[in-house]
Amino acid sequence: MRNDNYTWRRIKKNYDLYILFIPVLLYFIIFQYGPMFGIQIAFKDFMASKGIWGSPWKGFQHFERFFSSYNFNIVVKNTLILSVLQIIFSFPLPILLALLLNELKNKKFKSLVQTATYAPYFISMVVLVGILNIFFSPTTGLVNTFIKMLGQDPIYFFGEPQWFRPLYILSGIWQSTGWQSIIYLAALSNIDVALHEAALVDGATKLQRIFYIDIPGIIPTAVILLILAAGRVMNIGFEKTFLMQTSLNLDVSEVISTYTYKVGLLNVQYSYATAIGLFNSVINLILITIVNAVSKKYGESSLW
Repeated sequence: MRNDNYTWRRIKKNYDLYILFIPVLLYFIIFQYGPMFGIQIAFKDFMASKGIWGSPWKGFQHFERFFSSYNFNIVVKNTLILSVLQIIFSFPLPILLALLLNELKNKKFKSLVQTATYAPYFISMVVLVGILNIFFSPTTGLVNTFIKMLGQDPIYFFGEPQWFRPLYILSGIWQSTGWQSIIYLAALSNIDVALHEAALVDGATKLQRIFYIDIPGIIPTAVILLILAAGRVMNIGFEKTFLMQTSLNLDVSEVISTYTYKVGLLNVQYSYATAIGLFNSVINLILITIVNAVSKKYGESSLW
């Protein structure tokens, strides 16, 4: 009873914060948890005329169909390769940029660099892919113009499968590195200045202070972000992939999200698409749980 009374007293005292929290709670209930009711159609042969409850039960038939299909190996492999490459090449760069920005003493120059690196994040994905098309056009693109000046034949970057992944990863790095570095800059700002002052007194160089003070100070933040990234391994963004996709690069650009869109909305196979989406979510849940457990066992940072 005492604990209950204490809890109610705290709620009463901070009622205004709970009122502010209500819209967030409603958002998650309506748009995140509410739609989970429809997951059951992954185990049914959904018919709009019969509704979710009235549609006949099919069990794991849609999952078996996906696992045995020709596209299973292709879409899973492409999704994993893109995700892993994205983590390998994109994850360390915001840390490096944050460390470099943290060492800049000229505030005006620092502000200019921050603005220049943050700005691409606010470009819509449609515009980004449009920019890529303009720059890498085989006829008028700046890159191919330079290639032709060197006496080489122009390259149709969007038509050759081997160029899809480099373009996808590099454009992602350009767009998101600056924005992601904000989190690490905030972590660096929380490091006690006295540690740097003590290191200076002991004769530590700038690199030594970065390696022994700054990097250990942001490792917990980096670990949390890495765990979250592991939970999104199977969730390669649909919009950018779909916009960069052509019939010529389909073998490397077809990922789970684009495949689900095609079979679910274009081919009207709602149950099959839901089964694929549920499989995708379960794999993400398993991955984030494993990475979190490893981090908790061998480090000090974890989500739970």
